[in-house]
Amino acid sequence: MSDTTIHPPSAGATGRTSGWATGLTIFASTIMIVVGICQALLGIAALVHDEIYVSTPGYIYSFDITGWGWVHLLLGAVVALAGVAVIQRKTWGRLVGIVLASLSIFANFLFIPHYPVWSLLIIALDVAVIWALACQQQDVV
Repeated sequence: MSDTTIHPPSAGATGRTSGWATGLTIFASTIMIVVGICQALLGIAALVHDEIYVSTPGYIYSFDITGWGWVHLLLGAVVALAGVAVIQRKTWGRLVGIVLASLSIFANFLFIPHYPVWSLLIIALDVAVIWALACQQQDVV
């Protein structure tokens, strides 16, 4: 009887994953957890003391700062939980992570007038997370 086990390209003959694939998983999940916690803290700050952020009159995508607080709090909590799922190698974690990082990019783009440097930093980190999660080999998850 022959061995019919098929190994993914990164697994090689030993069936082990490459260091790069494992490193990208740890990178993406760690960034997701840290960014998620920071987003949640930003949301709490907006809910508790909404005068802390600049209100931009005439901004076409303007929302109440309290509304932004809820968006950032909920999105941050879910992103952090998805980061935990990715680090635990849950099958659904990678796809959910990509979708949530995309939503985070969208939300932070709309939040740029209120907190520009922070929003641009989070957008850059979300792009890095999407890249890392999309580059993972299937056997890592």
